Amino acid sequence: MDKAFITTGDGCRIAWRFDGPEGAPILLLSNSLGTDMGMWAPQMEQWAHRFRVLRYDQRGHGASDAPAGAYSIDRLGRDVIELLDALDIATVDFCGLSLGGMVGQWLGIREPHRLRRLVLANTSSFMGPPDAWDARIALVRRQGMAPLARASVERWFTQAFAQSGRHAIAPIAAMLQATDPQGYAGCCAAIRDMDMRRTVALIQTPTLVIGATHDPATPPTHSNALATAIAGSRLAMLKAAHLANVEQPIAFQDAVHGMLSGPSPV
Repeated sequence: MDKAFITTGDGCRIAWRFDGPEGAPILLLSNSLGTDMGMWAPQMEQWAHRFRVLRYDQRGHGASDAPAGAYSIDRLGRDVIELLDALDIATVDFCGLSLGGMVGQWLGIREPHRLRRLVLANTSSFMGPPDAWDARIALVRRQGMAPLARASVERWFTQAFAQSGRHAIAPIAAMLQATDPQGYAGCCAAIRDMDMRRTVALIQTPTLVIGATHDPATPPTHSNALATAIAGSRLAMLKAAHLANVEQPIAFQDAVHGMLSGPSPV
């Protein structure tokens, strides 16, 4: 289906779409900073056979609105709750990468009754220092997305994959270039102000943490810290940089499917 829209309580239009058979378990996917729902393309063929896949564009990204001002993790999390409420969906399996994984942590802490299982990929509970994010916000407001898009692509993939996987990287680079600078800056502020290092231990939802051995943005120490803090969670480390689902698509989809293939928790 084509993208559809819901409007949140503060007037922001959020783009979403379903793929996969009606009646299948719902898997909700949440994209990273600087991408849109298209970042999940490497997994969609397989997952749409097994799940009713619900994707959406984070506020400030893709076809969703990009309101002016700083956003918060609380606001991004409530966007998900308002989407589920609008679609009359009680519970989902959730998989988020990077910023999407931060939203997933918020949901696990604040709205656990909406989750069956949780996958937190290439993400962290805290990404200081604030002045680094302030500098990034200033840069995007001054020069737009071009310099940040180039820098992000270099950090998101290993050197080897940058040479061999250009066909997979090209769509990601295009998403970065197309991101609204105002929306990107708003989400940077959400990451800047986020600190869930203490509260993440409250998550009781069955959780898989996916990390990557060569991730400079959310390095293995961040993945290990998450897995240690969330009681009973599992940790999978992939040989990749930050966008592990693009660099290691089969290993990523298999790890998620392994988490979600068991009986749904009561």
